[in-house]
Amino acid sequence: MAKLGWTDIRKRALAFSKKWEDAKDERSEAQSFWNDFFAVFGIERKKVALFERPVKTIKGTYGFIDLFWPSVLLAEHKSRGASLDKAASQAEQYCRDLLNEDRRLDTPRYIILSDFQRVVLHDLAPEDPELERVEFPLTEFDKHVERFGFMIGQQTHKFKEEDPANLEAAQIMADLHDAFEAGGYPKHELERFLVRILFCLFSDDTGIFDKGQFQLFIENNTAEDGEDLGGQLGTLFDVLNTPKGKRQKNLSAELSAFEYINGDLFAERLTLAGFDRDMRNRLVAATRFDWSRISPAIFGSLFQGIMEPAERRQIGAHYTSERDILKVIRPLFLDELAAEFEQIKSDRSTRRIARLLDFQKKLAKLRFLDPACGCGNFLVIAYRELRRLELEALKLLPDAEKGVLELHHIGEEYKRSQVDVHQFHGIEIGEWPTRIAETALWLTDHQMNVELSNAFGNLFQRIPLKAAPHIRCANALRFDWNELLPAKDCSYVLGNPPFVGAKHRTPDQSADFQRLAHNVSNSGVLDYVTLWYFRAAEYVKDTDIRCAFVSTNSISQGEQVGVLWSELYRLGVKIHFAHRTFAWKSEARGAAHVHVVIIGFGLSDVREKRIYEYERVDGEPSMIAANHINSYLVDGPDVIILNRSHPICAVPEIGIGNKPIDDGNYLFTREQKDEFIAQESASAKFFRRWIGADELLNNTERYMLWLGKCSSDELRTMPRCMERVRAVRAFRAASRSLPTQRLAETPTRFHVEFLPNDECMAIPRHSSETRDYIPFGYFSTAHLIGDACLAMANATPYIFGIMTSVMHMAWVRQVCGRLESRYRYSANLVYNNFPWPVEATAAQKKKVEECAQAVLDARRPHLDRGATLADLYDPLTMPKELLDAHHALDRAVDKCYRGEKFSSERERVEYLFRMYEQLTAPLAPVEVAKKKRAKKK
Repeated sequence: MAKLGWTDIRKRALAFSKKWEDAKDERSEAQSFWNDFFAVFGIERKKVALFERPVKTIKGTYGFIDLFWPSVLLAEHKSRGASLDKAASQAEQYCRDLLNEDRRLDTPRYIILSDFQRVVLHDLAPEDPELERVEFPLTEFDKHVERFGFMIGQQTHKFKEEDPANLEAAQIMADLHDAFEAGGYPKHELERFLVRILFCLFSDDTGIFDKGQFQLFIENNTAEDGEDLGGQLGTLFDVLNTPKGKRQKNLSAELSAFEYINGDLFAERLTLAGFDRDMRNRLVAATRFDWSRISPAIFGSLFQGIMEPAERRQIGAHYTSERDILKVIRPLFLDELAAEFEQIKSDRSTRRIARLLDFQKKLAKLRFLDPACGCGNFLVIAYRELRRLELEALKLLPDAEKGVLELHHIGEEYKRSQVDVHQFHGIEIGEWPTRIAETALWLTDHQMNVELSNAFGNLFQRIPLKAAPHIRCANALRFDWNELLPAKDCSYVLGNPPFVGAKHRTPDQSADFQRLAHNVSNSGVLDYVTLWYFRAAEYVKDTDIRCAFVSTNSISQGEQVGVLWSELYRLGVKIHFAHRTFAWKSEARGAAHVHVVIIGFGLSDVREKRIYEYERVDGEPSMIAANHINSYLVDGPDVIILNRSHPICAVPEIGIGNKPIDDGNYLFTREQKDEFIAQESASAKFFRRWIGADELLNNTERYMLWLGKCSSDELRTMPRCMERVRAVRAFRAASRSLPTQRLAETPTRFHVEFLPNDECMAIPRHSSETRDYIPFGYFSTAHLIGDACLAMANATPYIFGIMTSVMHMAWVRQVCGRLESRYRYSANLVYNNFPWPVEATAAQKKKVEECAQAVLDARRPHLDRGATLADLYDPLTMPKELLDAHHALDRAVDKCYRGEKFSSERERVEYLFRMYEQLTAPLAPVEVAKKKRAKKK
């Protein structure tokens, strides 16, 4: 039957209710009733649903379902006036029986009950509790007919990120992929084949095909052993690629009924896939899944679900959740367009119609580019939101009266969508995701056409496909973006470039750096994503294009900032908005566990700048207006923190602890040390407690044999120590490093030696990002600080107090590098650039010393009882007295900076950046002179 729009369906519903308003007897009239019911929606009942379908009950007997459309609906009919409660119980029991028979995929979502006089519709998986059940007289069928949109695949779903259906869909596609891959189907053709299958599955449930048309074609026209399935699918693909007037005359009725799709989706001839029984069963199972519940935005998860983890790592593929995509597109363009629409909406003048139509034309002129589009998730969501905004504008237009049409010269296009998929452009290096991106955009287009049809009651479709998205399979770093979309025509650049750290680059990715960043000093430290910033800055030159990328947060922290942003500032980049660090969320199998930022930028400036701040990385952001956003994503001047050899303030210097380069020969556990001393008692005085990061934080007990000041005469009296010395010498001599080879000449000395005369402070170079404070420790000369820590000699309580305060931690979190997400504290980058409170009074300093001592005092009883610093600084278990002592210290430190209280970490960082700018400006010439003197030496 021909496809119907809602206007025709309502007319048929009205005629149906009048025809059957006097019917009474179930036995003689029910089957004719249901045949006519299906005809209301343009469906031949016998093609999709069966009468009196048997189902085995839990008792072992058989019941018979009045009407059964597998996986879609189950109907029970009663004579006029009979109880529908009994019919409902019977229908629900049949559903349970289907599950007991292990026929989960056949279990229907909908139950329809009728006694000719009344109709009851149950949705067994409602997306809104209010839609779970509807009951109405048959005479009002036309008023409720849109509740039956599932009959023709024209439902509007509320897609949920965590819907279990998404995971089930991903698993179905992964199973299909694995089955064909195991059968030796070539990779290129397998990817093309699966995209076509995905399109057909989706079309079967969303109204592109007649409801269930693809499923019935597979079930009714192919052998159960799967032997002929490949050939039948090949024929179907040819049919979908051929206009109806040009098809073979002797095609079967089932094949002839399929719509012409076009769009090049089915153009390429593929090698026929070889099927067996199991593969056919998997495909049949896939057809019984309800694909209308899957947003095309989840296709990225389907793609990632069938990739090997190693392949994901290599190309940096991380599927972005819809929630996070909206964080990009809303501030980039959607909020501004929505605000413009609201302003037009409030216009009550005669200009409103013209303004609405001009707004629609504006939307249709926008052009989008995602130069790392993957499966097109960003483009899909952007297109969907643009179509929905257009739809809201169209809803405000009056009915298309003759005068309106003549006035605006729009004819038949009135209240039709002008926004289309050809406005969206993407570049993707992998062929499979490229094809997925194209398909996802086409299917999104169809979903939005359904929403438009439902809104106005007229069928609006774009089948056969005419417009096509522009998705190019290419390396975006070697391909000229202008070739796909000239910059003069582009409106926005957006996306989620690959997450690949500097240490994980492939040879090809390293070659990309050589081509694009060879002029950038120290580019070897940069993440792969930074190349997209360089390319974007080049692409948008002399335009007002706005860009936004999701990126690893390392590009706004640590040493990458100086390297990347020095170049971007030189190119004229200005930051428009920023989401500060938040936790990445993904629906895909093997989901990424990373912290990211979103940066919106361009070469032209914008009046309103926004920073999105996260109190918790896994929470929701709050928006803050900003005057200027710098490379650290705070409201502050464009300062860049570079490695500095000396502190900017008059404070003690710090360096790394002892670095033995001994192959572990001088390092002992307590048991090993005791055994060694028992055999060579003279060595006892040369052992010192060793403090590395693990020993500091977790109180691991290890010892270092320090023979640096042992005389040669005494050393010769200790043969076991001599064995260790010889082993160290041999290890160093065998090194490929010339400096290490030279150290073999002095095997009792360390490469780096830190031997203070008094108490010293140890700072772990790496510490968990979950801690509010990095735990620092004080140690006597009986200890040796290892190179996993930084060390400061003669550290006063005042120094300890400032460094263990929330003020210093705000600087650390902003400036330090990261190892995964852990803090990586450094002397040259973090400590030497930290702005100390240079104007603090003697009284203020004394108060800090007192509070610092109170922190040490609060720690001591717990440490004496066996607790570790890691225990004490775990935010979940931090003792109250220690937390209170730190809060008192924080208040004392804050007052050294200013009298006014700081309200947030962002405010602290902004204050520190202003201080840094003031402190470093007059010192710049001094630093240059120091470097020149160092070179001369």
